[in-house]
Amino acid sequence: MTATILIVDDEKNIRRTVRMVLEGEGYLVEEATSGEEALARLPDVAPDLILLDVQLPGISGLDMLESLKKAKGDEASRASSLPDPGVIMISGHGTLADAVRATKAGAYDFLEKPIDRERLMVTLRNALERRAMAGEVAGLRALTEGRWEMVGRSPAMTALFSQIAKVAPTRTRVLITGESGTGKELIARAIHRESALADRPFVKVNCAAIPPDLIESELFGHERGAFTGAAARKKGLFEIADGGTIFLDEIGDMALPAQAKVLRVLQSGELSRVGGEQTLKVDVRVLAATNQDLTAAVAAGRFREDLYFRLAVVPLRAPPLRERSEDIPLLCQAFVQQCARENGLKEKPITPEALAVLSGFEWPGNVRELRNVIERLVILSEDQIGVGDLPEEIVTEVSRKNRPERTVAALDLPPETRTLPLRELRDLVERQYILSKLDENGWNISRTAQVLDIERTNLHKKMRALGISRDDRREPGPG
Repeated sequence: MTATILIVDDEKNIRRTVRMVLEGEGYLVEEATSGEEALARLPDVAPDLILLDVQLPGISGLDMLESLKKAKGDEASRASSLPDPGVIMISGHGTLADAVRATKAGAYDFLEKPIDRERLMVTLRNALERRAMAGEVAGLRALTEGRWEMVGRSPAMTALFSQIAKVAPTRTRVLITGESGTGKELIARAIHRESALADRPFVKVNCAAIPPDLIESELFGHERGAFTGAAARKKGLFEIADGGTIFLDEIGDMALPAQAKVLRVLQSGELSRVGGEQTLKVDVRVLAATNQDLTAAVAAGRFREDLYFRLAVVPLRAPPLRERSEDIPLLCQAFVQQCARENGLKEKPITPEALAVLSGFEWPGNVRELRNVIERLVILSEDQIGVGDLPEEIVTEVSRKNRPERTVAALDLPPETRTLPLRELRDLVERQYILSKLDENGWNISRTAQVLDIERTNLHKKMRALGISRDDRREPGPG
């Protein structure tokens, strides 16, 4: 795509000369004669790069540059359409102080007049390349952060967000419980992101994925020769997380010997590598998560009670998706956007009918299962996601759940019918059901046949076969 360059200079000859050079290289060129004019036109022009004169009538080029930097750092402006262009300063009588000020304010380079054509083109190309790279990095960062974003407006999620906001700024330990797929890691990352340790390491440990004979080495490290295969000293994950946060996921699966060492770290902040005698000090915030009932594990002797109480200073529960089904439309929209970006596909709308089916499913695999289904739909569907694109088992289950169940509770069958042969019971139930429909329709045979969805002649046959006559008609009660 052709880049747009905005030239801001009060000298007409400078603007004309630079325009000729840039247009000759295939760039789109816009002009402004003052800083005020340039700032007013920025939202409409949306330049990729600004060539900005230092000395301008009214607001100076340096003041304009600092205004751009301030606007870029302002949250409200970042959310608006204000562009974020690169800036190259130009001046006929610039000073070292001007160059230093411009660099601090974010200018890419500082060129002196008369402008050398070759230097201008090299500087311009380099500035545009750096801007493109910054855009890619920002896009990747947004993609990564989007994957760890928590979505929801339900009462359950609103309460959870409130709890996270309270606990995050502290250094207290948190035990996150919940079923598989409910987003326990997202909660841990949100706590870390909103804490004073946000710029320090966040180290995740999946305790269920590490073999019991290796868990201590992974967590605390080992010395060379500590065991067969230990060819060199290795830092443990607690050391790597020093100064930051360690997240012990599925801690209920941790072996008892490793639990004892984790307890020591929590109590004293000290650890020793496997095969080593040196005591190391670490300062780590510990977050833990499990899908197990740790109180039951404590009672069964599979989990240390003292460790449980050390971890569960603040317990947080990740609600299952069936308890927050009102969040499913929001989650679907967020997942469509994420999956489209990650797979280089266009976003696809979900029809209201398909969204109703997705919202009616109970999702035993919770948010993780929903995201997997949405990713499959984004990849395999055409221009939109409809009911026909949904997995058959989801549509079938929701249809079964929504289908009105036929009941014989109102047929007033006596208790002794429980011992009847099947055929006699069937005839009795059918007779009672037809009688109830005849009463509801005032013994109008034609209307009753329509309600029963059978031919009028067939209804007469069934009535004769079941011994139904007008003598069975119930008289309407008083009132």
